[in-house]
Amino acid sequence: MNLTPDAVADRSEAVAKQLREHLPITPLETFDALSDELQAEVLVKCEHRQRTGSFKARGAMAKVLSLTDEQRNAGVVTASTGNHGLGVSNALATLGGHGIVYVPENASPSKVAAIKRFGIEVRSVGTDSGANETRARAEAEVEGWTYISPYNDPEIVAGQGTAAVEMLEQLDGQRLDAVFIAVGGGGLVSGMAAVLKRHLPDLKVYGAQPAADAAMAESMKAGRIIELDGKPTLSDGTAGNVEPGAITFDLCRSLVDEWVLVEEAEIRDALRLVIDTEHQLIEGSAAMAFAAARRTDVEGQRVAVVSCGGNISAKTLVAALA
Repeated sequence: MNLTPDAVADRSEAVAKQLREHLPITPLETFDALSDELQAEVLVKCEHRQRTGSFKARGAMAKVLSLTDEQRNAGVVTASTGNHGLGVSNALATLGGHGIVYVPENASPSKVAAIKRFGIEVRSVGTDSGANETRARAEAEVEGWTYISPYNDPEIVAGQGTAAVEMLEQLDGQRLDAVFIAVGGGGLVSGMAAVLKRHLPDLKVYGAQPAADAAMAESMKAGRIIELDGKPTLSDGTAGNVEPGAITFDLCRSLVDEWVLVEEAEIRDALRLVIDTEHQLIEGSAAMAFAAARRTDVEGQRVAVVSCGGNISAKTLVAALA
């Protein structure tokens, strides 16, 4: 399916009003310490303060809103490293229906526990989230359920783009030179960049990935979706390979201006910075976007960092800060 940036932006702007009936607007705040360090004005879109603790609540709600009562009641199935599963679970709890979430065996225990508290069945299989996406899609087809992709779905991408609709309203006509967005499967960067570039065509979009597991960035280099044997990363929310044929591949190719690969030590340092200076808890994938901004020359610019989530377990946090 060839989904254009304009089509994504249209969908995002249309669904934004619907989502406000069910999800809060997240703040766009200045982070002074990072602004001072980078000698730039740094604004942060605080999706770590979204319901369920991440931006994934947006795409999941947009997708579940598009389903009929019969589809929701028949059941949905999805695959997730945690945050998307939480988003789907929240949407089902809000709108009605039931579902199954496939997670890798190494998924964050705190995220898995949170999904179960919504009354959703969790199945832990393997260690590759990409393989779980294929498994969940196949089961949905056999059972007659609705499969909800973490990113490979127009409604999901459009839902993530509503964060940019809010940003534009919060900017209220002020300029923005660049934005840093964490990338896993590419749903967030595709949705947000499509909306932002429609209204701010000169905006530079940086896609951030961990050097240890950069499937989308490496696929961009190869000119096609490739599989990588990724290494463990603190940015667990972006971990795993990209589903073959993902609609986000072409969107990323046309919308992301530059890729920034971040080392694990840089992610840990960024996590410490946000905790020490802003006293806000973020997860590794969010810290990665901050780290990408810290290694980029943005002096004198007005830039935004999308803090995509705050679901980090105590065990992971202790290890990261040690």
